Amino acid sequence: MTRPLRVVAVPASHPYVRRVTADDAITLHDDPRPDGAGPGVWWPPVALDAAWIRAHADEADLLHIHFGTESFDVAHLVDAVDAAHAVGWPVVQTVHDLDHPQLADADQGRYVAQLDALLPRVDAVLTLTEGAAAEIARRWGVEAVVVPHPRLLGSDFTADTAPIGFAADGRVVGLHLKDLRPGVDGPGATTALVAALDLLRARGHAVTGEVRLHRAVRDSAARDEVRRLCAASDAVVLVEHDRLDDTALAAGLARLDACVLPYRHGTHSGWLELCWDLGVPVVAPDTGHYADQHDDPTVASARFAADGSALADALDGVLRAGARPGTTHRRDIITARSAERDRVDRVVVRAHLAVYRAALARPRARPAPSDPTIQPARRPAPPAERTPA
Repeated sequence: MTRPLRVVAVPASHPYVRRVTADDAITLHDDPRPDGAGPGVWWPPVALDAAWIRAHADEADLLHIHFGTESFDVAHLVDAVDAAHAVGWPVVQTVHDLDHPQLADADQGRYVAQLDALLPRVDAVLTLTEGAAAEIARRWGVEAVVVPHPRLLGSDFTADTAPIGFAADGRVVGLHLKDLRPGVDGPGATTALVAALDLLRARGHAVTGEVRLHRAVRDSAARDEVRRLCAASDAVVLVEHDRLDDTALAAGLARLDACVLPYRHGTHSGWLELCWDLGVPVVAPDTGHYADQHDDPTVASARFAADGSALADALDGVLRAGARPGTTHRRDIITARSAERDRVDRVVVRAHLAVYRAALARPRARPAPSDPTIQPARRPAPPAERTPA
């Protein structure tokens, strides 16, 4: 019997990575733990390092980069890819982000420089939507394999046990700002939501907003502005809480009639996928490729302007298309989507296996030396937890 392919995935413990490699033909190398890191902490990723790769050359067949490149400068990443090639490992990269959600607008150039260096250098590129693949082809001349996002609802839930919320008289639109990471525009999204809800109420809709915020945030000025905006509106309530575990998060989302995504920049959203699993309609900003993740009338995008008009129209559409919490219709949607996830997730795993085998079978030229013109970038702080985005 042929042994499984041994893959160093960066990171191996991420739920997305576990989903897309769930096959007996693939074995993931455990994430090496950074010095002093607690359980479950994989960043900055130890395996994305030339010295580590050379020291563990006999333990794997292939390197797959998903998350964590923002922990390093460009030269470090190029050295890691060249080391992988030197020991005989093909390198695969999934481009989850074209605009990095963990970095501020002013720092996006460093991430683009990483993509400039890595995408032409790796052996295969994957991404999550056709729109992102087209952008990759246009910007880097690289053909990316499109693999849809897998389910994000935890394995503790089935179609029968996933929460469906509870019936209520009015509709509730949620805005989860979490810890106000750089890719989240808390004040801007809150401003647009308040204005949109005022417009919907003027049209006769019985709708309120629920803005949620972690007690510990990265941007205290943005938090204070969100507090002020919510206090000044009778259309929204602000709920501040500690980070939710998976069960509490699913229950909180399930009680919504719709969810607004608060991103200032980004490309794809795990949060959108979790809402889709739970039958919760979503409106995303008209940036990135969020709207490409599902061709579904309950997923829409809109410009989040201060007047709220575009967001109000998008919310009106998804609320009409979606199912109310606590109804059999919501349960039926979850059941149908669960079956669709079963099918698509199998396709996604097979696609990864096919990419790995093709990369291993493809003859490669000797690695080019590292470009001496590549200048190291300032090393940013390690990222916070990433799922769902």
